[in-house]
Amino acid sequence: MNAVPNIRIPRFSRRRFVAGASALSACSLLSISLWASAEPPPETTTLTIWEGEGGPTCIAPHYIARELLELEGFSDVQYVKFPSETQLWPPEVLLSGVVDISFSFPPHDITYIDSEAPVVILAGSHSGCVEVIGNDRVKSTRDLKGKTVVIPALGSDQHVFISMFAKYVGVDPQDINWVIHPWSENLRLFSEGKVDAFFVSYPRLPELHKKKIGHTLVSTTTDKPWSQHTCCLVATTKEFVQKHPVATKRALRALLKATDICAREPTRVARFLADKGYASYDIALEMLRELPYKWREYDPEDAVRFYALRMRELGMIKSTPQKIIAQGTDWRFLNQLKRELKA
Repeated sequence: MNAVPNIRIPRFSRRRFVAGASALSACSLLSISLWASAEPPPETTTLTIWEGEGGPTCIAPHYIARELLELEGFSDVQYVKFPSETQLWPPEVLLSGVVDISFSFPPHDITYIDSEAPVVILAGSHSGCVEVIGNDRVKSTRDLKGKTVVIPALGSDQHVFISMFAKYVGVDPQDINWVIHPWSENLRLFSEGKVDAFFVSYPRLPELHKKKIGHTLVSTTTDKPWSQHTCCLVATTKEFVQKHPVATKRALRALLKATDICAREPTRVARFLADKGYASYDIALEMLRELPYKWREYDPEDAVRFYALRMRELGMIKSTPQKIIAQGTDWRFLNQLKRELKA
Protein backbone atom coordinates (compact mmCIF):
# COMPACT_ATOMS: atom_id res chain seq x y z
CA MET A 1 0.00 0.00 0.00
CA ASN A 2 1.33 3.41 -0.88
CA ALA A 3 1.64 6.14 1.70
CA VAL A 4 -1.34 8.37 2.30
CA PRO A 5 -0.89 11.50 0.15
CA ASN A 6 -0.49 14.80 1.95
CA ILE A 7 -2.87 16.97 -0.06
CA ARG A 8 -3.07 20.45 1.35
CA ILE A 9 -6.34 22.29 0.97
CA PRO A 10 -5.98 26.02 0.20
CA ARG A 11 -7.12 28.52 2.81
CA PHE A 12 -10.75 29.52 2.54
CA SER A 13 -11.44 32.73 0.64
CA ARG A 14 -15.02 33.99 0.81
CA ARG A 15 -14.41 36.17 -2.25
CA ARG A 16 -13.39 33.10 -4.23
CA PHE A 17 -16.62 31.29 -3.39
CA VAL A 18 -18.90 34.25 -3.89
CA ALA A 19 -17.27 34.81 -7.29
CA GLY A 20 -18.46 31.35 -8.25
CA ALA A 21 -15.11 29.63 -8.63
CA SER A 22 -16.31 26.79 -6.40
CA ALA A 23 -19.29 24.48 -6.75
CA LEU A 24 -20.36 25.33 -3.21
CA SER A 25 -23.16 27.76 -2.54
CA ALA A 26 -22.71 30.86 -0.39
CA CYS A 27 -25.73 29.81 1.67
CA SER A 28 -24.11 26.49 2.58
CA LEU A 29 -20.87 28.22 3.48
CA LEU A 30 -22.65 30.70 5.69
CA SER A 31 -24.58 28.02 7.57
CA ILE A 32 -21.40 26.01 8.13
CA SER A 33 -19.62 29.11 9.43
CA LEU A 34 -22.43 29.92 11.88
CA TRP A 35 -22.61 26.45 13.36
CA ALA A 36 -18.83 25.98 13.43
CA SER A 37 -18.29 29.21 15.35
CA ALA A 38 -20.74 28.11 18.05
CA GLU A 39 -19.10 24.74 18.78
CA PRO A 40 -15.81 23.52 20.25
CA PRO A 41 -13.05 22.96 17.68
CA PRO A 42 -12.50 19.40 16.40
CA GLU A 43 -10.20 17.23 18.49
CA THR A 44 -8.06 16.70 15.38
CA THR A 45 -7.44 19.04 12.46
CA THR A 46 -6.43 16.19 10.12
CA LEU A 47 -9.05 14.12 8.33
CA THR A 48 -8.63 11.35 5.75
CA ILE A 49 -11.36 10.43 3.27
CA TRP A 50 -11.66 7.62 0.73
CA GLU A 51 -11.79 8.70 -2.92
CA GLY A 52 -12.48 6.46 -5.90
CA GLU A 53 -10.63 7.11 -9.16
CA GLY A 54 -11.94 6.90 -12.69
CA GLY A 55 -14.80 9.37 -12.77
CA PRO A 56 -17.77 10.45 -10.68
CA THR A 57 -19.58 7.94 -8.54
CA CYS A 58 -22.35 8.17 -6.01
CA ILE A 59 -19.74 9.53 -3.59
CA ALA A 60 -19.72 12.86 -5.44
CA PRO A 61 -20.21 14.73 -2.12
CA HIS A 62 -16.72 13.53 -1.14
CA TYR A 63 -15.22 15.51 -4.00
CA ILE A 64 -16.91 18.80 -3.18
CA ALA A 65 -16.67 18.63 0.62
CA ARG A 66 -13.08 19.92 0.80
CA GLU A 67 -13.86 23.59 1.51
CA LEU A 68 -16.74 22.68 3.81
CA LEU A 69 -14.41 20.48 5.83
CA GLU A 70 -11.89 23.29 6.11
CA LEU A 71 -14.63 25.57 7.42
CA GLU A 72 -15.32 22.90 10.05
CA GLY A 73 -11.77 23.24 11.33
CA PHE A 74 -9.97 20.50 9.38
CA SER A 75 -6.91 22.33 8.06
CA ASP A 76 -5.33 19.14 6.67
CA VAL A 77 -7.77 17.10 4.59
CA GLN A 78 -6.19 14.09 2.90
CA TYR A 79 -7.89 12.12 0.12
CA VAL A 80 -6.78 8.50 -0.30
CA LYS A 81 -7.37 7.28 -3.84
CA PHE A 82 -8.61 3.80 -4.71
CA PRO A 83 -7.03 1.80 -6.27
CA SER A 84 -3.73 3.67 -6.77
CA GLU A 85 -3.10 4.60 -3.12
CA THR A 86 -5.06 1.88 -1.34
CA GLN A 87 -6.48 -1.45 -2.44
CA LEU A 88 -9.01 -1.39 0.37
CA TRP A 89 -12.71 -0.64 -0.06
CA PRO A 90 -14.96 0.72 2.69
CA PRO A 91 -15.31 -0.39 5.43
CA GLU A 92 -11.96 -2.27 5.35
CA VAL A 93 -10.16 0.99 4.64
CA LEU A 94 -11.79 2.50 7.73
CA LEU A 95 -10.86 -0.43 9.94
CA SER A 96 -7.26 -0.26 8.70
CA GLY A 97 -6.98 3.29 10.00
CA VAL A 98 -6.00 4.64 6.57
CA VAL A 99 -9.27 6.56 6.28
CA ASP A 100 -11.32 8.24 9.01
CA ILE A 101 -14.77 8.56 7.39
CA SER A 102 -16.33 7.47 4.12
CA PHE A 103 -19.46 6.65 2.19
CA SER A 104 -20.07 2.90 2.02
CA PHE A 105 -22.57 0.24 0.93
CA PRO A 106 -24.92 -1.33 3.54
CA PRO A 107 -24.17 -5.02 2.76
CA HIS A 108 -20.44 -4.73 3.35
CA ASP A 109 -20.90 -2.68 6.51
CA ILE A 110 -23.46 -5.14 7.84
CA THR A 111 -21.18 -8.11 7.14
CA TYR A 112 -18.42 -6.55 9.20
CA ILE A 113 -20.74 -5.49 12.02
CA ASP A 114 -22.06 -9.08 12.14
CA SER A 115 -18.47 -10.25 12.68
CA GLU A 116 -18.17 -7.70 15.54
CA ALA A 117 -15.81 -5.39 13.69
CA PRO A 118 -15.99 -1.83 15.14
CA VAL A 119 -17.71 -0.23 12.15
CA VAL A 120 -20.15 2.57 12.98
CA ILE A 121 -22.81 3.81 10.56
CA LEU A 122 -23.60 7.48 11.13
CA ALA A 123 -26.08 8.49 8.41
CA GLY A 124 -27.36 7.84 4.92
CA SER A 125 -26.69 9.82 1.76
CA HIS A 126 -28.98 8.63 -1.03
CA SER A 127 -30.83 5.70 -2.54
CA GLY A 128 -30.19 4.25 -5.96
CA CYS A 129 -26.93 4.23 -7.99
CA VAL A 130 -26.56 0.54 -8.91
CA GLU A 131 -28.10 -1.74 -11.53
CA VAL A 132 -27.88 -5.32 -12.72
CA ILE A 133 -27.53 -5.50 -16.49
CA GLY A 134 -28.56 -8.62 -18.41
CA ASN A 135 -28.31 -9.88 -21.97
CA ASP A 136 -31.03 -11.26 -24.26
CA ARG A 137 -30.91 -14.63 -22.50
CA VAL A 138 -32.03 -12.97 -19.26
CA LYS A 139 -35.39 -11.26 -19.61
CA SER A 140 -35.91 -10.67 -15.90
CA THR A 141 -34.26 -11.32 -12.54
CA ARG A 142 -36.08 -14.66 -12.34
CA ASP A 143 -34.15 -15.77 -15.42
CA LEU A 144 -30.84 -15.59 -13.53
CA LYS A 145 -31.39 -19.19 -12.44
CA GLY A 146 -28.80 -21.28 -14.25
CA LYS A 147 -27.19 -18.22 -15.86
CA THR A 148 -23.62 -16.93 -15.52
CA VAL A 149 -23.09 -13.80 -13.44
CA VAL A 150 -19.72 -12.13 -12.95
CA ILE A 151 -18.63 -10.74 -9.56
CA PRO A 152 -15.22 -9.71 -8.16
CA ALA A 153 -15.48 -12.06 -5.17
CA LEU A 154 -17.90 -14.13 -3.17
CA GLY A 155 -19.14 -11.96 -0.31
CA SER A 156 -18.48 -8.75 -2.24
CA ASP A 157 -21.10 -6.01 -2.42
CA GLN A 158 -21.90 -7.14 -5.96
CA HIS A 159 -22.43 -10.74 -4.85
CA VAL A 160 -24.59 -9.74 -1.88
CA PHE A 161 -26.74 -7.28 -3.84
CA ILE A 162 -27.42 -9.67 -6.73
CA SER A 163 -28.15 -12.51 -4.29
CA MET A 164 -30.70 -10.33 -2.50
CA PHE A 165 -32.30 -9.30 -5.79
CA ALA A 166 -32.57 -12.95 -6.87
CA LYS A 167 -33.87 -14.23 -3.53
CA TYR A 168 -36.53 -11.51 -3.46
CA VAL A 169 -38.13 -12.91 -6.65
CA GLY A 170 -37.75 -16.55 -5.60
CA VAL A 171 -34.41 -17.51 -7.17
CA ASP A 172 -31.95 -19.38 -4.96
CA PRO A 173 -28.54 -17.70 -5.39
CA GLN A 174 -26.96 -21.16 -5.29
CA ASP A 175 -28.65 -21.81 -8.64
CA ILE A 176 -26.69 -18.96 -10.23
CA ASN A 177 -23.38 -19.74 -11.91
CA TRP A 178 -21.05 -17.22 -10.25
CA VAL A 179 -17.74 -16.49 -11.97
CA ILE A 180 -14.96 -14.44 -10.38
CA HIS A 181 -13.19 -11.71 -12.35
CA PRO A 182 -11.94 -8.18 -11.58
CA TRP A 183 -14.71 -5.59 -11.95
CA SER A 184 -12.76 -3.97 -14.79
CA GLU A 185 -13.38 -7.11 -16.89
CA ASN A 186 -17.18 -7.05 -16.57
CA LEU A 187 -18.02 -5.18 -19.77
CA ARG A 188 -15.57 -7.14 -21.92
CA LEU A 189 -16.86 -10.49 -20.67
CA PHE A 190 -20.45 -9.36 -21.16
CA SER A 191 -19.79 -8.05 -24.68
CA GLU A 192 -18.10 -11.34 -25.62
CA GLY A 193 -21.12 -13.31 -24.37
CA LYS A 194 -19.12 -15.08 -21.66
CA VAL A 195 -21.41 -13.85 -18.88
CA ASP A 196 -25.14 -13.17 -18.85
CA ALA A 197 -25.34 -10.41 -16.26
CA PHE A 198 -23.23 -8.09 -14.18
CA PHE A 199 -23.49 -5.38 -11.54
CA VAL A 200 -22.72 -1.79 -12.54
CA SER A 201 -22.77 1.72 -11.14
CA TYR A 202 -21.46 5.14 -12.08
CA PRO A 203 -19.49 6.30 -14.03
CA ARG A 204 -20.06 3.39 -16.45
CA LEU A 205 -23.84 3.29 -16.16
CA PRO A 206 -24.65 6.30 -18.39
CA GLU A 207 -22.37 4.93 -21.12
CA LEU A 208 -24.16 1.57 -21.10
CA HIS A 209 -27.55 3.27 -21.34
CA LYS A 210 -26.40 5.51 -24.18
CA LYS A 211 -24.93 2.64 -26.17
CA LYS A 212 -27.89 0.38 -25.32
CA ILE A 213 -25.62 -2.35 -24.00
CA GLY A 214 -27.81 -5.00 -22.37
CA HIS A 215 -30.94 -4.10 -20.45
CA THR A 216 -31.71 -3.33 -16.81
CA LEU A 217 -32.89 -6.22 -14.65
CA VAL A 218 -32.88 -4.31 -11.36
CA SER A 219 -32.35 -0.62 -10.63
CA THR A 220 -32.04 0.51 -7.03
CA THR A 221 -32.88 4.02 -8.25
CA THR A 222 -36.34 3.18 -9.59
CA ASP A 223 -37.38 -0.35 -8.53
CA LYS A 224 -39.20 -0.95 -5.25
CA PRO A 225 -38.46 -1.95 -2.55
CA TRP A 226 -34.77 -1.17 -3.23
CA SER A 227 -35.44 2.42 -4.25
CA GLN A 228 -37.20 3.04 -0.93
CA HIS A 229 -34.04 2.51 1.14
CA THR A 230 -30.72 4.30 1.40
CA CYS A 231 -28.02 2.39 -0.44
CA CYS A 232 -25.10 4.66 0.40
CA LEU A 233 -24.22 5.24 4.04
CA VAL A 234 -21.71 7.35 5.94
CA ALA A 235 -19.50 5.21 8.15
CA THR A 236 -16.51 5.47 10.47
CA THR A 237 -15.15 3.42 13.37
CA LYS A 238 -15.99 3.25 17.05
CA GLU A 239 -12.47 4.39 17.92
CA PHE A 240 -12.77 7.54 15.83
CA VAL A 241 -16.13 8.45 17.35
CA GLN A 242 -14.91 7.83 20.90
CA LYS A 243 -11.71 9.84 20.45
CA HIS A 244 -13.14 12.57 18.26
CA PRO A 245 -16.88 13.16 18.88
CA VAL A 246 -16.74 16.84 17.87
CA ALA A 247 -14.71 16.04 14.77
CA THR A 248 -17.19 13.28 13.91
CA LYS A 249 -20.13 15.66 14.00
CA ARG A 250 -18.28 18.35 12.07
CA ALA A 251 -17.12 15.93 9.36
CA LEU A 252 -20.61 14.47 9.04
CA ARG A 253 -22.13 17.93 8.76
CA ALA A 254 -19.76 18.84 5.93
CA LEU A 255 -20.58 15.63 4.04
CA LEU A 256 -24.33 16.09 4.47
CA LYS A 257 -24.12 19.71 3.36
CA ALA A 258 -22.14 18.55 0.34
CA THR A 259 -24.92 16.04 -0.32
CA ASP A 260 -27.45 18.90 -0.22
CA ILE A 261 -25.39 20.81 -2.76
CA CYS A 262 -25.39 17.80 -5.11
CA ALA A 263 -29.19 17.75 -4.94
CA ARG A 264 -29.75 21.49 -5.17
CA GLU A 265 -27.06 22.54 -7.66
CA PRO A 266 -26.38 19.62 -10.04
CA THR A 267 -25.21 21.81 -12.92
CA ARG A 268 -22.63 23.63 -10.79
CA VAL A 269 -21.40 20.41 -9.19
CA ALA A 270 -21.16 18.74 -12.61
CA ARG A 271 -19.09 21.66 -13.87
CA PHE A 272 -16.87 21.44 -10.79
CA LEU A 273 -16.29 17.70 -11.35
CA ALA A 274 -15.57 18.27 -15.03
CA ASP A 275 -13.18 21.16 -14.36
CA LYS A 276 -11.29 19.02 -11.86
CA GLY A 277 -10.98 16.25 -14.46
CA TYR A 278 -13.07 13.72 -12.56
CA ALA A 279 -15.49 13.15 -15.44
CA SER A 280 -17.17 14.65 -18.44
CA TYR A 281 -19.76 17.29 -17.69
CA ASP A 282 -22.58 15.33 -19.37
CA ILE A 283 -21.98 12.11 -17.43
CA ALA A 284 -21.61 13.94 -14.13
CA LEU A 285 -24.79 15.92 -14.72
CA GLU A 286 -26.79 12.80 -15.63
CA MET A 287 -25.66 11.09 -12.45
CA LEU A 288 -26.48 14.07 -10.24
CA ARG A 289 -29.93 14.51 -11.76
CA GLU A 290 -30.82 10.84 -11.46
CA LEU A 291 -29.66 10.08 -7.94
CA PRO A 292 -32.00 11.02 -5.07
CA TYR A 293 -29.62 12.79 -2.69
CA LYS A 294 -32.24 13.02 0.06
CA TRP A 295 -30.55 12.14 3.33
CA ARG A 296 -33.35 13.78 5.37
CA GLU A 297 -36.14 11.83 3.69
CA TYR A 298 -34.70 8.33 3.95
CA ASP A 299 -34.27 6.72 7.37
CA PRO A 300 -30.86 4.97 7.42
CA GLU A 301 -31.99 2.74 10.28
CA ASP A 302 -34.78 1.40 8.06
CA ALA A 303 -32.16 0.68 5.40
CA VAL A 304 -29.90 -1.19 7.81
CA ARG A 305 -32.87 -3.19 9.09
CA PHE A 306 -34.07 -3.95 5.55
CA TYR A 307 -30.71 -5.11 4.22
CA ALA A 308 -29.81 -7.03 7.38
CA LEU A 309 -33.08 -8.94 7.16
CA ARG A 310 -32.45 -9.83 3.51
CA MET A 311 -28.92 -10.97 4.31
CA ARG A 312 -30.03 -13.04 7.30
CA GLU A 313 -32.61 -14.78 5.13
CA LEU A 314 -29.78 -15.71 2.79
CA GLY A 315 -27.66 -17.03 5.66
CA MET A 316 -24.98 -14.41 4.99
CA ILE A 317 -25.14 -13.06 8.56
CA LYS A 318 -26.15 -14.57 11.88
CA SER A 319 -27.18 -11.44 13.78
CA THR A 320 -30.72 -10.12 13.87
CA PRO A 321 -31.34 -6.74 12.25
CA GLN A 322 -31.89 -5.22 15.70
CA LYS A 323 -28.53 -6.51 16.92
CA ILE A 324 -26.82 -5.04 13.85
CA ILE A 325 -28.47 -1.69 14.56
CA ALA A 326 -27.55 -1.80 18.26
CA GLN A 327 -23.93 -2.82 17.61
CA GLY A 328 -23.04 -0.84 14.53
CA THR A 329 -24.98 2.41 14.33
CA ASP A 330 -24.82 5.75 16.11
CA TRP A 331 -27.56 8.22 15.15
CA ARG A 332 -26.76 10.90 17.76
CA PHE A 333 -24.95 13.20 15.36
CA LEU A 334 -27.47 12.70 12.56
CA ASN A 335 -30.37 13.54 14.86
CA GLN A 336 -28.63 16.71 16.01
CA LEU A 337 -27.84 17.74 12.44
CA LYS A 338 -31.40 17.11 11.27
CA ARG A 339 -32.57 19.66 13.83
CA GLU A 340 -29.81 22.13 13.00
CA LEU A 341 -30.02 21.89 9.20
CA LYS A 342 -33.76 22.15 8.71
CA ALA A 343 -33.51 24.97 6.15
